Formats: sequence, structure tokens, C-alpha cells
Amino acid sequence: MINFEKFTLNNGLRVIVHQDASTPIVAMNILYDVGARDETPGKTGFAHLFEHLMFGGSVNIPKYDVPLQKAGGENNAFTSNDVTNYYLTLPKQNLETAFWLESDRMYKLAFSEKSLEVQRNVVSEEFRQTHLNQPYGDVWLLMRPLAYKVHPYKWPTIGEKIEHITNAKMEDVKAFYGKYYNPNNAILVVSGDVEVDEIKKLAEKWFGPTENNGNNKREIPVEPVQKEARFMEVERDVPLDAVYKCWHMCSRTDEAYHATDLLSDMLGNGNSSRLYYELVKNKNLFSEINAFVMGSMDKGLFVVSGNLLKGIKPEDAEAAINNEIDKIRTSMIDEKELQKVKNKVESTLVFSEMNVLDKAMNLAFAELAGDAENVNLEAGKYQAVTPEKILDTAANVFRPENCSTLFYRAK
Repeated sequence: MINFEKFTLNNGLRVIVHQDASTPIVAMNILYDVGARDETPGKTGFAHLFEHLMFGGSVNIPKYDVPLQKAGGENNAFTSNDVTNYYLTLPKQNLETAFWLESDRMYKLAFSEKSLEVQRNVVSEEFRQTHLNQPYGDVWLLMRPLAYKVHPYKWPTIGEKIEHITNAKMEDVKAFYGKYYNPNNAILVVSGDVEVDEIKKLAEKWFGPTENNGNNKREIPVEPVQKEARFMEVERDVPLDAVYKCWHMCSRTDEAYHATDLLSDMLGNGNSSRLYYELVKNKNLFSEINAFVMGSMDKGLFVVSGNLLKGIKPEDAEAAINNEIDKIRTSMIDEKELQKVKNKVESTLVFSEMNVLDKAMNLAFAELAGDAENVNLEAGKYQAVTPEKILDTAANVFRPENCSTLFYRAK
């Protein structure tokens, strides 16, 4: 159980406070409700580019890292297709430094052609290293547009093409910042040995004066129901053939999400999962195989991916995957098997509440998904899933026409 209080400033900034007196370290997490899905075709990768630009200095603080390090703090950030998240930890006596730093770059980022050029180069190099020059690196540059035809999930967080980053113009970057980096589009969480009244005063002092300047209303196209199976194959300079299969599934906030997540664990999470036990251990078809869900805010993907052993044909490997999928979509699972994966999920949730930073992140994401209180309801929602619900979910997700398949062949 994570106890917390929350309040909202006049400018719309949601603030959540979790008191934890067990540590002298305080965590601050600020989540902006903007990700790659908010980009426009031809101008992709901007959310991730901004993650980098936010460390390039704000109007009153030329170098973000310097005062934070002097205060004994550490920081980092990440971007997804749904959000951009910034977080830091520091000793509680230096907490106001965190408010000063984060409020200043929300108030006004210090844009310069030099900073933009530096970060364009950094992100472009990251694109090359992670997606172009790495074995299997371009998988999601291929799979996303195969599975999605209209929704902006059809490009990865880093962007659709490297040229969209290298060609990013200052006016476009400023417009993106103005639209999304506003108090009413952010959730601030402070977790540690703090008092709620203290956080209220600091939040009013540092974030209260910042006004909302942008209209961040979303108008994202809805992905049509997939009505026929899709297939692609490519050849690349990689050591092993691989097979990737994706099915459209519900969103993270849908009531069917927890059953879908448990379904992925039963199929491909760990050495006792169905796909690993049958296709790696028993039949020696794959060197590794996994199943996972993309917990997207809009309708996401259920993914099965595996690297084949030498001499195994992708067609035979796919047929074996389909055989295991057919079993779970047509036969009721055993209550004991279901409870086993429920227990694993519950232990993961418990571990995610071990430190103040993880708790701050969990609260921010729960609030974004509807209500911070959901952070305390997750375990119960997983435990409430029945074998009947798993069967119903599997039948709904694993329709053949709902699937997109990629054969990734080694040259």
C-alpha cells in the first residue's frame, strides 16, 4: 500500500506527495503527457529529441546538471510512445533545488541553434546505433508500420526516419515545447521524508507562476480493426533467423489488460512458460523466445518473438508458435498455472514499491492512467482474473486475421 495525498495548482499542475520517513533521499518525478504518438507524420522523433533538449539549459539555469550534482543529486529521463518522464533523487535538505531546476525548464527552456544542433547529432547517432547498425535493430521500424496503418504507434519512439531528426527546425521544436510542456499537461510526484504542507508551499512558490500556453487536446486517429493477416520477410546480416508475431490488444486502461498481461506471462515469461518449455526445451526450435504486451495508453500489441536455432525454418517455427497459441485460445487453463503467474506478478509489484523513486514513478503513471489510487489496486485486479477470462481474452486477441508476422532471415 502506497499512501499519498494529492492536490492541483491553479494552473492545472497535479501534485502527488508520498511520505516515507525510512530514507534521507527524496525522489521527484515529473511526467509530461506527451510521447511519440503526439507527433505528426514527417516530424517524428520530436518527443525523444525533447528529452535531450530539456537538459540543455533553461532561461535561469545554463547547465542543469551542475547545481544538481552540487546538491548531491542524480537524474535521468526516458521517452515512450505515450509519455516523457524526468526524475531525480537528492538529499532531503536540498529538496528545493529540485523544485528550482524542474520549474525553470517548464517555465522557459533556453533554446539555441547550438544546443539544437548538438542534440540533433546526439539523437541521430543514437538512431544509427540502436536501429540501423545493430543486429535486429530495425525490427520495430518494420513491425510497427506493418501492424499499424493510421495510428501514430506506427513509428517507434526514436522516430520513423533519421531525416526527421536531422531536419528538425527551431520553429517546429519551439512549437512542440509550447504545446506540451505546460503545467496542465504534467504530473509532479515527490516521494520521501517530506511534509505535505512543505510540498504545497514549494509547489506554489516554484511552479505556481508558470502559465499554460498551449492547447494539448489530442486528435489521434483510431486504428481500424485488422481484418486480414499481414506478413513481411527481410534478409539481414544477423547470426540467426528470427520470427516476430504481433496481435492487436486492448489499451493499458482497459479492464481486459490484466488478463492479457497474465496471458503473456503464461506464454513467454521465464523458463517454465509454455513457449519456452515446448519450443526451446522440448522441441529445440528456438534458442530463446518471449511473449510480452505493450502496455500502451491506446490499443497496443501482444508480441511473441524468438531467435531460431541453426537449420530451423521460420515456417516450421511459426507453425509451432501457432500450435501453442491454438492450445491456449481453445482450452481452459489450469487454476494452478494461473495462480503461479499471478504470484510472480504480485512479487514484481511488491519489489516495485521498495524505493522512493519507483513509488514516485508508479504514482505518476497511475494518475496519468486515471487515478493514482490505482497503484494500490493493481494486485487485486490481477488476482481477480479467472481461467474463463484468460480463455475469453485469448480467443479475442489470437484471431488469425488480427496477426502481423515478420520473418527476419539471416543472409
